[in-house]
Amino acid sequence: MADAKVIPFDDDRSRGGPSRAARGRATGGGRRTGGDGGRTGQEERGGAQTPLAAVPEAGPQAGPQAGPGRASGTRAGDRDASAAPAEDRAGRGDWDRRIAEGLAFLRRRITGDYEVDEFGYDADLTDHVLMSMLRPMYEKYFRVEVLGIENIPSEGGALVVANHSGTLPLDALMLQVAVHDHHPQGRALRLLAADLVFMLPVVNELARKAGHTLACAEDAQRLLERGEVVGVMPEGFKGLGKPFSERYKLQRFGRGGFVSTALRAGVPIVPCSIVGAEEIYPMVGDFRTLARLLGIPYFPVTPTFPWLGPLGMVPLPTKWTIQFGEPVPMDDYPPEAVDDPMLMFNLTDQVRETIQHTLYRLLVRRRSVFF
Repeated sequence: MADAKVIPFDDDRSRGGPSRAARGRATGGGRRTGGDGGRTGQEERGGAQTPLAAVPEAGPQAGPQAGPGRASGTRAGDRDASAAPAEDRAGRGDWDRRIAEGLAFLRRRITGDYEVDEFGYDADLTDHVLMSMLRPMYEKYFRVEVLGIENIPSEGGALVVANHSGTLPLDALMLQVAVHDHHPQGRALRLLAADLVFMLPVVNELARKAGHTLACAEDAQRLLERGEVVGVMPEGFKGLGKPFSERYKLQRFGRGGFVSTALRAGVPIVPCSIVGAEEIYPMVGDFRTLARLLGIPYFPVTPTFPWLGPLGMVPLPTKWTIQFGEPVPMDDYPPEAVDDPMLMFNLTDQVRETIQHTLYRLLVRRRSVFF
């Protein structure tokens, strides 16, 4: 699994507006109010009534008085005016809920009432801060469409294997948001990251807090045996830093380390195909000498970077699609199957071909890079 490299940097919103009071509740007992001849025998049966003033006028009597400022026009305005306060109240209620959640989060951070697991994963911080920071990019900028999320099991371990691209590892972060926000059980994706991630001062801490861990077989197996959903991108730097001319052509998947890990843990492999990330930073060149001096795998050259400086690091707003394929079960194989190199090769190739063919299908149905 050491060759599986990835560099992630790291409501049920029930807008239930306030329930509206039932209109025209029965006054009970056939009781009448002073001289209102508009009430009928329906009131005596306890039925809900519609006020006479709300019944549209008809005929010539409504002629001169049924202008926009009166009669039916006024009644439409009344309905709009009555609806507006309800929407305002719903909006205020939503903001009140957010403020209350924010204050509760601050209280937990101050009092230390939160948990961090042995890998450094801080679920409270991830749910309330990190996901909230990534969600606008996910929903508004890349407008990610998610397909087949139900193929990730509702419980127990699973290994999500995805293609990797885009010069910077934004695809790993968007994949994490997709699983977090769209899975019916709200499962968390624990990504396996390359050594480089944990060598960067700030990125190291954020990655740990977001649930990322070192891309090694031991850590991955421990997470899978605990019933976690683990994500890996076997192309590693080869996929992330490939030139734009080779977009959507999968690189080698290593020696099948992710397959042996899934076999030992007895969990299914879920192939995942990501379309849209290839075009966010079209890599047209690589300053290899500078990359070696900086100790990084590549130094990308794009149409905007480094020519425009920091502005050149703004990704293009492409339209993304993430599709999760049908799981490949691993529990049908005996434990000694991990020692069969031919089986490892065949399963690795099967997962790779599934992802590649899904990429081709998604590209055919895509209308545009940006829409």
